[in-house]
Amino acid sequence: MFNPFKPLEHIHAEVFTSMPGKFRKKSRSAWSDPNRQNAEVECFLEAPAFDRDGNLFVCDIPFGRIFRITPQGDWDLVLQYDGWPNGMKFHKDGRLFICDYKEGLLTLDVRTGKLETVLRTAYSESFKGLNDLHFASNGDLYFTDQGQTGIVDPTGRVYRLKANGELRRLVENAPSPNGITVSTTEKHVYVGMTRSNSVWRLPLMADGSVSKTGLAIQLSGGVAGPDGIEMDGENGLLVCQLGVGIWRFDANMLPTHLISSRDHDRHHHLDNVAFGGPDHKQIFITEALTGDVLTAKVPFAGKKLYGHL
Repeated sequence: MFNPFKPLEHIHAEVFTSMPGKFRKKSRSAWSDPNRQNAEVECFLEAPAFDRDGNLFVCDIPFGRIFRITPQGDWDLVLQYDGWPNGMKFHKDGRLFICDYKEGLLTLDVRTGKLETVLRTAYSESFKGLNDLHFASNGDLYFTDQGQTGIVDPTGRVYRLKANGELRRLVENAPSPNGITVSTTEKHVYVGMTRSNSVWRLPLMADGSVSKTGLAIQLSGGVAGPDGIEMDGENGLLVCQLGVGIWRFDANMLPTHLISSRDHDRHHHLDNVAFGGPDHKQIFITEALTGDVLTAKVPFAGKKLYGHL
């Protein structure tokens, strides 16, 4: 497996679908002012998540919107609400769990549009701003609380909400915890640290605690550090690095592939990725600022997710 001289394989992603004009609304918002430096935005797409029928759900943070995209690429507005949805994953019971920067941890019944709150606080303290989430195979939910943290304010948090409702804080000194996933063996949690341009590895102990947390990947360059991350079925890790593309690292956390758009100037904010297709060897990537969803065939299959068990 180990070969430091093996050339990096480059895969080009193509546009699968684009947000229709009727949903585009270029304006400022209370979210975009601090996060996009007062710029007007049409959208900020994140959090691709497939349901069992092959529909792709994505969220638009600044305008509180959740969309359903059919396998044919048609868009439907499922819900618009007073929130900033950031990360989404399906539970195996069909509910869509949402990390909302403003409202906390939510669930959505995608059939009825009913939105419910799971957690608004942790230990009576407000969240900094929830970002992303991932289910383990036993239903435990791991999620990140990023807010505006960074290397000069390394106070971001990582939580686990067990299937029985028990909440536990696993990390409280993280410099901008963003994307999160669990290894195929479920012995490690990986967390992308945006402002330190790195990915941390959290070993899971038998009692549910974490110990000997370490640095798995140190990136460089880009316009920011890692955003969304996802495991493949070979215990490899896909890392979305803004301004660069999607890196694929093998089980030893050595780079093997780089996936990017041919139109890099347009698609420089590839922020989240999900596996799809009949054999799970196709990835779908949200481009935050253009409203485009890109896709590429890859030679590795995605890990089976809890929402599809």
